[in-house]
Amino acid sequence: MLFKRLVCAAFAGASLFIVGDGPAAAHRSSTQAVLSQIERGQWLLKERRGGERKVCFAGPNSFIQLAHGTASCEQFVVAQDQHAATVRYTCTGHGQGRTTITVETPRLVRIETQGVLDGSPFEQEYEARRAGACG
Repeated sequence: MLFKRLVCAAFAGASLFIVGDGPAAAHRSSTQAVLSQIERGQWLLKERRGGERKVCFAGPNSFIQLAHGTASCEQFVVAQDQHAATVRYTCTGHGQGRTTITVETPRLVRIETQGVLDGSPFEQEYEARRAGACG
């Protein structure tokens, strides 16, 4: 039964990618609108568990693929509204992830991300605040 559900889910997901420039493109452009509210520059990401890291936000991938960095990944928007977007991504040979970015203000963002990186699971929640220009 589980196998049947997984196959059905995989087929449904694959059919969304096959659509090409139809609704998927509309989702991408809407998500770009949500993420375009975020100011470019250096951001301080404070992890809920206590860690911190700095990220230069140059575009949406800066926050969408935090665990996978600059890996080449296929992305698909699964949900979005005027203040938040959820993106699933798959990085061939490196794993996959799902990230939700909520834009509180252009200088305050909440990021929830989880997935698998090179065979190891990850789950992180960040509060991100703009700290200045990229160095």
